[in-house]
Amino acid sequence: MPISLPFCPVYAINKGEETKNKHMDTLTSLLVVGFAALIHASFQLSVSVLTMLSSHTIGAKRSHAKLMRLTLSFIAGTKIMTLLLVSFLVLVLLDIFGTQIPQLVWACACGLLVGVGVAVWLFYYRREKGTSLWVPRSFARHLNERSKVTKTAAESFSLGLTGVISELLFIIGPVVITALVLIGLPSIWQLVGLVIYTVISTLSSLIVWGLIGSGHSLSRIQKWRENNKQFLRFAGGGGLLILGFFVYVNEVVFHIVGGGM
Repeated sequence: MPISLPFCPVYAINKGEETKNKHMDTLTSLLVVGFAALIHASFQLSVSVLTMLSSHTIGAKRSHAKLMRLTLSFIAGTKIMTLLLVSFLVLVLLDIFGTQIPQLVWACACGLLVGVGVAVWLFYYRREKGTSLWVPRSFARHLNERSKVTKTAAESFSLGLTGVISELLFIIGPVVITALVLIGLPSIWQLVGLVIYTVISTLSSLIVWGLIGSGHSLSRIQKWRENNKQFLRFAGGGGLLILGFFVYVNEVVFHIVGGGM
């Protein structure tokens, strides 16, 4: 008897039968989810807000323990919002298409990945010194002011939620592909895939948090980010193109070729 937990929003329940991808086995699907999460982790808006929060907390001469609590609450907010975002999209896609995703939807999702990948190359970082991102200057000032007045863990958690939503324009590609892949997995592996995506997608923030906690200065962290921003930009954009091509071949081309045989 298949196992299903109705309280978990990512479970695909199809009249008691498990579902699976036609052209991707479970391991391949989880690797796709992990790769999509790595691309998500390459985006830097949440990291930028995290470093601003840390800078303002240190500037206010708050204790190191307070700094770690605030930054950890921020990361918790990013994890929860990522979890909710993927789960919500899975529910929406299930409601619209059921467990059998049309090839046209896969093709559109792959096209979205390619479009976002090109946009990352062209627009993600501003053409100036430093690590200024694509966000409008008024919104960047708003995030800076929010991080400056954040004094409690609840406020920091809320800031983490906002950081994920603010970058939706770029993370929507890997999130959509992840949701489509999760729908095709057996029930228990859907939960595993969701955990994999949530953890890996926040890996960059976790690394920065660990560096701050171990005594590394923010100036050194910012210097590394500035020196490697071109690598992060081309890695993120190129990763989206590679992911789009791989999924297109597996879910669209193989279907067409298989249907013609």
